[in-house]
Amino acid sequence: MATHKKITSTLKSNADTGFGVSADTQGGRFINKDGSYNVIKRGIPFFERISFFYKMLTMPVSTFLLVLISFFVSINFVFSVIYISLPNSEFTGVLPGGYVHHFFELFFFSVQTFTTVGYGRINPDGYFAGALASVEALTGLSSFALITGILYGRFSRPKAYLRFSKHALVAPYRDITGLMFRFVSYKENHNLTNVEVTVTFGLTERDEKAEFKFYRLPLERERVDSLPMNWTVVHPINEDSPLYGLTAEDLQGTDAEVYVYVRGFDDIFSNTVLQRTSYRFNEIIFNAKFERMYYENDDDTTTIVELNKLHNYKIIDAGN
Repeated sequence: MATHKKITSTLKSNADTGFGVSADTQGGRFINKDGSYNVIKRGIPFFERISFFYKMLTMPVSTFLLVLISFFVSINFVFSVIYISLPNSEFTGVLPGGYVHHFFELFFFSVQTFTTVGYGRINPDGYFAGALASVEALTGLSSFALITGILYGRFSRPKAYLRFSKHALVAPYRDITGLMFRFVSYKENHNLTNVEVTVTFGLTERDEKAEFKFYRLPLERERVDSLPMNWTVVHPINEDSPLYGLTAEDLQGTDAEVYVYVRGFDDIFSNTVLQRTSYRFNEIIFNAKFERMYYENDDDTTTIVELNKLHNYKIIDAGN
């Protein structure tokens, strides 16, 4: 992709980002908005690549619940199919009825066996049914032990609980302009300390061949002691900046992306947490300004942070 304007920054490009420098090795964005890397790994079997435990810890709550319900229904369905293939003499207490009724009788017997509830009306009365019920009971106990560990892992895993503005802005900053975005810790009574932010600007440059260039951007402030409110991160766009003189069209022409690492200490879990995000060229708004999202309460004793205003900005005149 051609570059509209040659980068003349005095900053040294960083080749140690882990993304490589060849423009043929990367498509789309480097980091997704949710912080995951935009990389798909192939070449070895799926079950060698995937970590089911990690997937269960990190998937959204709705997906996690859907997986649990699907697993519970599916495994009981499998055992029910096996039960119904056995002779009727293998069970006692099954009420008479059609095939569908008989299936659901054994399905709920399977549920009771799997959960070890055992209400007692239906009982295995043969060697095959008894052996199969024993296997299912052991499967149920093992499954609930695993699920308990996963649930504990999900609740106890330290998380940053940060939300980033949807857009980064190029806005007036002192006597020049600055690239800025903001983020906030959105959980009640969950404030990080020793918060550090690293911002890297990546783009495609073409000399003899297209290459990625990465620049670590100097910031107005790279660290704060604590994060009780929102933090607007600012990179001053001066003559040393790789963004100096670039327009929105230039950013698009270079396939530019700004990616962000935020690291802080969670004193509740006594652990360091990390969160990532990125802004591609079409998510950087020129000549805009964030709206204020905090103010003092009427009693002048507390500060109100309106989280719903995190993404709000307004367009301003280029001359302002």
